[in-house]
Amino acid sequence: MAPATTRRIVRDGIAVGIATGTYGVSFGAVSVASGLDVWQTCALSLLAFTGASQFALAGVVSAGGTPLVAALTGLLLGTRNTLYGIRVAPLVGWRGWRRVAASHLVIDESAAMTVTRTSREHARAGFLATGLSVFVLWNLATLVGALAGAGLDPRTYGLDAAVGGAFLALLWPRLHSSRHRVVALLGAAVALTLVSFTPSGVPVLAAAVVALGMGYLTRGEDDA
Repeated sequence: MAPATTRRIVRDGIAVGIATGTYGVSFGAVSVASGLDVWQTCALSLLAFTGASQFALAGVVSAGGTPLVAALTGLLLGTRNTLYGIRVAPLVGWRGWRRVAASHLVIDESAAMTVTRTSREHARAGFLATGLSVFVLWNLATLVGALAGAGLDPRTYGLDAAVGGAFLALLWPRLHSSRHRVVALLGAAVALTLVSFTPSGVPVLAAAVVALGMGYLTRGEDDA
C-alpha cells in the first residue's frame, strides 16, 4: 500500500466529515421533538459538539428530566473526549490559543484520523480536515433538521420516539466485543431498575456512571 499523502489524508477526512456531519439532520429533528426550540438545538451543536452527548441530553429532556440532570448526563458522556485530547495533543503539537481552539474539534472521528499518523504534518492534516468538516456540516445539518422538525407534529411521524432510536443507532456499532456487550447490559439493567422510582434523567445518568466505571476497571485489557 502506498504511503499516505497530505492531500489523500485531507480527502479522507472530508469524506468522513460528510458521512458524519449529515447525521446532524437527525439530531436537529429529534432535539426539537424532545422540546428544545430551534435556537437551543443549534446552540447545543455549536457549543457542545459531541453527538452522543447531545442525543443523551435531548433524551433526558424528552423524558421530562430537569435541565441540570440533562446537562450532567451529556457532560458525563462527553468526558471520553478528554481522553482523546490527551492522546491527540502531543501528536498535533499546538500550544496556546491554537490548542484551546483545537480542543473544540476533539471528537471520535477527528481523534481516529489523527492517532494513526506517523508525522506531525499528517496528524494535523487528518485532525483539521476531519474536525472542521464534521463541525461545519453537523451544524448546518442540525439547522436543517431543526427547521424541518419544528413544522411537524412529533407523534405523527414517530419523532417522539426518535431520540431513543437515534441513540441506539449510535450504540449498536460499538457492541463489537464481549466487554462492550456486558457493559451495555449492565447499564441497561441499572437504568431499568431505577426508572420506576427516580426522577427522569437519573437512570440515564446512572447507566453512564456504570459504563465509565467499567471502563476504568477494565482499562488495559484486551477485548474478547
